[in-house]
Amino acid sequence: MTTYLLAGGGTAGHVNPLLAVADGLRAREADATVLVLGTAEGLESRLVPARGYELLIVDKVPFPRRPNRQAAAFPGRFRRAIAQVRAHIRTHAVDVVVGFGGYASAPAYVAARREGVPFVVHEANAKPGLANVLGARRAAATGVAFGGTKLRGGEVVGMPLRREVIELDRAAARDEAAEHFGLDASRPVLLVFGGSLGAQRLNEALADSWGDVLAAGWQLLHVTGERSDLADPEVPGYALRRYVDRMDLAFALADLIVSRSGAATVSEISALGIPALYVPYSVGNGEQRLNAASAVAAGAARLLDDATFDGDAVRRIVIPVLKDPQRLSAMADAAGHVGTRSGTENVIALVDRALGLV
Repeated sequence: MTTYLLAGGGTAGHVNPLLAVADGLRAREADATVLVLGTAEGLESRLVPARGYELLIVDKVPFPRRPNRQAAAFPGRFRRAIAQVRAHIRTHAVDVVVGFGGYASAPAYVAARREGVPFVVHEANAKPGLANVLGARRAAATGVAFGGTKLRGGEVVGMPLRREVIELDRAAARDEAAEHFGLDASRPVLLVFGGSLGAQRLNEALADSWGDVLAAGWQLLHVTGERSDLADPEVPGYALRRYVDRMDLAFALADLIVSRSGAATVSEISALGIPALYVPYSVGNGEQRLNAASAVAAGAARLLDDATFDGDAVRRIVIPVLKDPQRLSAMADAAGHVGTRSGTENVIALVDRALGLV
């Protein structure tokens, strides 16, 4: 019986692929022990136990970015975190560690190496985080979600995705999806969303241009986010939702998507073969623009600038795409060759290799 320790957390971008791999391991080996290492403060503290996995806690120790009091205390705090993980590894007789980035991963990589336990790294973003950059130097295997990711030994394995996305038959689910959102399955649908909290830039642009989308002969499914106070015009063909708990149905209905380009978003859209216009979030280290690069290079997507994305941009750029069926068809065809639904299996294959099973 194998004992796996999956390390990561903090954000959904780390937790969701971790849970996808955990589910894959549990489905393959009913008698395996699958444990998760995370912090008490991260999203994993809620999502991991809810999914039925034991969460082992490690202190949250951010890497210092500048010389200050926190930087002076970092070495001691990091040594303590490593000791915590080493104790977990010994107590549970862990056979292999799999890291997905975030605060839990850095001490997990060091602890695994010191305990003589092989470890695997998975990087979800095209621009890797510091923990995975360091971990990849000694990893038994390293997987990346996107081609071009600069990580030592990185192999493109794709993103471990939610089961409802992997198993989605878009054509078969289209009628159910249309009924769910009150739209017409026989007419094309533009899906616009910006994540669970929404994207103000996208919301404001569509508030000014939804009439143009409908005038182009398309329907609009607009997920504004829970914090949005955007008014619903309540007109036929425009479905406005604050939050959608069945994104699989939203994807089933989408003929074109306008969205941010977080790693999970790009991976899911690419895996489903849906053409997209990405508006990368301008705050951060530029990873959203890089996440979409492979889809753009393949002709499956186009990048739009956040700073200039408004109602006029929708009329100038998006509407012509809606009115060009040949271009849409070409984008959809390209999208079908960009993504993969086998990210979970590919990561598990790396784990098997680290264990010497293949």
